Order: sequence, then structure tokens, then C-alpha cells
Amino acid sequence: MTESPDHTVVYGTKDVLISLCNSVTRVLSVATQGTVRYSGMVQRISKTCLKPDIGCFVLFNGGFSGLVVINFSAAAAMEIYQSYLLSMGMSESDLAPAYTSDEVANVMGELMNQVVGDFTSAIQRELQTRITQNQPKMLVLNQQVVLSVDANLDQPEARRVTFYTAKNNIFYLELAIDHTQFIKLYDFEPQEAPDPDALMTQAAGAPASTAPTPPAGEGSDTDELLKSLGM
Repeated sequence: MTESPDHTVVYGTKDVLISLCNSVTRVLSVATQGTVRYSGMVQRISKTCLKPDIGCFVLFNGGFSGLVVINFSAAAAMEIYQSYLLSMGMSESDLAPAYTSDEVANVMGELMNQVVGDFTSAIQRELQTRITQNQPKMLVLNQQVVLSVDANLDQPEARRVTFYTAKNNIFYLELAIDHTQFIKLYDFEPQEAPDPDALMTQAAGAPASTAPTPPAGEGSDTDELLKSLGM
């Protein structure tokens, strides 16, 4: 039954952002066996940027298009990396000693892929539409990079949210999407969300490799990206 105009339920940028923030906290909290939380305040920003120390970006499209950027401080990246691998059964002596290690970037990229996968699944359940994403690109940076990627956005809206790890290290999420609204035509029950604990248990039973080896020809992705950004 169609809702009357006075009771129309509208989902907009704020709701998409909350869904994304919940995916970040849900996946990283399970991965690190700690509490990851986000600020109750959100910033309106004019553009998204990759910033030191470790930056990651993901493009998605489908029911709507957008760009997600997450910027980690070195301390936040190392805390998440170490907590994740220790919870997977690795010994502390086997961990990379610095955030500049390729292993840290690879593991953080793997976690970001899980975050965006959780987000796209939530969007399908909650908004009954489908979006797809590219493989997250993770870069170790020593200077700010203004990210300019063609996300096919006609009326972009950009937001930044502050996140805190269990040890109160800070990282930032930035979202840019087209101005859009989803209007609820009739009542429906969202599909049940998958159990993240079960997913992490399944991941823990996988081979011990911390990151997949990129196929031949893909190793230059970072070089091509930096070249396209004029670096």
C-alpha cells in the first residue's frame, strides 16, 4: 500500500552516510576485537582529499554514484593492522614494524574492501537498490594529495566524519555522492544482515597469507594513479 504524502519516508545523503559509518565501525570493531566509534558531528566539505599518513579511496556506482575516502594516521593504521593480525593468530614478532610497510597497506586495503562490501550489502537491504565498487586503492603518503577522480557526479555533496579507535587514535572518512533521495513507496522489512563474527571466523580459517599477490600488470596501479595526480 502506498504511503500518503504526509507520511512519505525519505532517505537522503545523511542516511547513506550513517549506513557507511555503521559499516566502518561494524567491520573494524570485529576485525580488531575492539571498539571503533564515530563522532556525532559531521562536516560539510567542498572536496575530498587523500591525506597522510595512509589514504584509501573507493569508487562506487549503480543506483547512485559516489566516492569514499578514508585517511588514517600512522598510529591508527598500525593499531588496526596489529590488532587485526594478532586476533587472526599471528605473533607480534611477525608483524611489520612501520606503517610504511607494503604489508600494512595491503592489510588495510583488505579491511577497506570488507568495509565497502558490507556497505553495498547494507544499501541493497535498506534501500532496495544495488551499487558496485572498484578495488580499494591504498597509498602511503608523506604529503597531502587533493584527490580528483571522475565519479560522474552532477550535484556532488561531500561530508567528513571523525572516527576513533579503541586507543583513541583518529582517522577520517570522507564521502562524496550526488544529491539524491530515496522515497519509500510502501512498508517493507529489510533483509537480515549477515553475522560479521561468522564472516571473520570464516576469514580466519582461510590461508594465512595477509594479502593477495596482484596479478601481473597490476603492480603499476599506484604509479599510474600518482602520475595522473601530477606526482
